[in-house]
Amino acid sequence: MNLILFGPPGCGKGTQAERLHERLGLAHLATGDMLRAAVAAGTEVGRRAQAIMAAGELVPDKLVVDIIAGRLDQADARDGFILDGFPRTLAQARALDELLAGKGRRIDRVVELEVDEDALVERISGRFACATCGAGYHDRFKPTKVEGVCDQCGGTDFVRRQDDNAETVRERLGAYRRQTAPLLPYYRERGLLTSVDGMAGIDQVTAQVEAAVDGAGH
Repeated sequence: MNLILFGPPGCGKGTQAERLHERLGLAHLATGDMLRAAVAAGTEVGRRAQAIMAAGELVPDKLVVDIIAGRLDQADARDGFILDGFPRTLAQARALDELLAGKGRRIDRVVELEVDEDALVERISGRFACATCGAGYHDRFKPTKVEGVCDQCGGTDFVRRQDDNAETVRERLGAYRRQTAPLLPYYRERGLLTSVDGMAGIDQVTAQVEAAVDGAGH
């Protein structure tokens, strides 16, 4: 079973990918993680990617596809995978299809986590954490029991991720929408795309994703 998960930053697709990994034993292939692993391992493609990133440039599609190709040959990915963060463009989708065809494989299901952008901005921009123990909170959905005091360790210093602000989140959502919009019809026309409610509770989203994946086998 070979899957692609689509969804904007902060929608929870990483969590859903990990749950699918645990349930089905599929390799979770997050492109950012694969790039970092290739760089850390000092592979040929890793060294090329490192030089490009060090120059402040985007890693070209061909290099990302080469990294994915190498990853698919590893033992844990031979029975199936979940792609998270790739493809982002039609050119990448076509390159992926070509790569898989060359290995006698194909995409079985594409699952899109649909979101309400205003609600997602509120969900992400309200996050903060204890600077001492790392416990996570939210301004609206999970405030500390005593204002300004961590429930876990009693710490009084809190931090927010620099990019967890409303303006940055909206920019990331806009970029995702522009990049991914053309991909949805590409997979829908082939009968591969299922959209689920990404704003539901985590367990409810998991149930929807699993139903979509189970349906791919029929």
